[in-house]
Amino acid sequence: MCLGIPGQIVDIFEEHGIPMGKVDFGGIKRQICLAYVPESEVGDYVLVHVGFGISLIDEAEAHRTYQLLQEMGQLAELEDIEIDP
Repeated sequence: MCLGIPGQIVDIFEEHGIPMGKVDFGGIKRQICLAYVPESEVGDYVLVHVGFGISLIDEAEAHRTYQLLQEMGQLAELEDIEIDP
């Protein structure tokens, strides 16, 4: 099963001409590709799968999904490596 993890965009920038962002997953920040959600803005919530933002979601849905994933113990991989330049 493939999971998408919700997170909030805290920064948007370009890297080699590709839209990128820094996303906060409940206190853990990761750099992701935003090419599939070019309309995204800082403060938006995005569903992230394997380092790519795949869709925008509303804040309530993001919190609800994140809480369920946390209860299921599915967020451990986010804590393994901190990518925060």
